[in-house]
Formats: sequence, C-alpha cells, structure tokens
Amino acid sequence: MNCQVTFYEDRNFQGRSYDCMSDCADFSSYMSRCHSCRVHSGCWMMYDQPNYMGNQYFFRRGEYADYMSMFGMSNCIRSCRMIPMHRGSYRMRIYERENFMGQMYEMTDDCDSIMDRYRMPHCQSCHVMDGHWLMYEQPHYRGRMWYFRPGEYRSFSNMGGMRFMSMRRIMDSWY
Repeated sequence: MNCQVTFYEDRNFQGRSYDCMSDCADFSSYMSRCHSCRVHSGCWMMYDQPNYMGNQYFFRRGEYADYMSMFGMSNCIRSCRMIPMHRGSYRMRIYERENFMGQMYEMTDDCDSIMDRYRMPHCQSCHVMDGHWLMYEQPHYRGRMWYFRPGEYRSFSNMGGMRFMSMRRIMDSWY
C-alpha cells in the first residue's frame, strides 16, 4: 500500500503544496510553513520540529483544513514519519521502571488505563515485539502521545520524562 499525504502552506488547503509518500525529516526545503494537509492514504506521525523531534501528532486518512486549531498545536508540522501497515499480532511488554525493571506486563490489546488494569502507576520502559503502538501520558488516550514501533525502549527519560498511562494499537482498519 502506498501512503500519501499532501501538505499545504496555508489553512484550508491553500498556498504551495508538497506531496509526500515517505518519511520527511524537514519540510523547509519544500515549503516555508505547513498549516493544513490531506492524508490520502496511510497513517502518519507528524512532528512540530525537524528531524522527528518535538511534540508528536497522529494523523490518519482524512482532511485537516486547520489542524493547529483542531489539535491545539502552537507550532506547525516540520517533519513526518509514515507508519507502516501491520497485519498480524500485537505484543508489547511494559515495565514500571527504566531498564526493564519493576513490574512487567505483556499486552496484546489496547489499554485505556494501566492503573485500572494492572495497578501500575506508570510505565518507564517497554519492549515492542509486534505491531505499532501509540502511548499516551494520561489515561483514556489523552494528553501527549508517542509512537512506538518494534524495538526496545529502555528509558523514557529522553522523551521529556513522559510517563505513559494508556496505550493503543495502530490497527490496519485505521488505514
């Protein structure tokens, strides 16, 4: 499946545009700013800083005529990362403390509150074995989010000290 998004300099799909079909670390060579976009296909993480830094925002297929107001963003999108479609099982181990220490639970589905489900106050490291996940700093999928693809994440302190309280799978039905 080809993923595609069109970015526009101004709100309501106005101004210069840039078609993107893969990760882009910095839009500045294509356009001076970005204030609206159309996601034609796929799921994307958008970042308000170049090089996939800063706050992260999840976008799926749809039209975002004024995403800054919609998501309460103060800065416009500066970089984006395509999220590959995953078919198959989802599996992740979450740990209460850094370096895979403390309580550990293995997850295979969404969790709207790790406190309610596991009596775990927060998550400080994880190992994503299968699938792509969004993790949120507050219960019920609220607050700042972070995208996790398969890999080991030993410490969340380099992510602005975020403590994740809920997580959900990025499902192929979202595409």
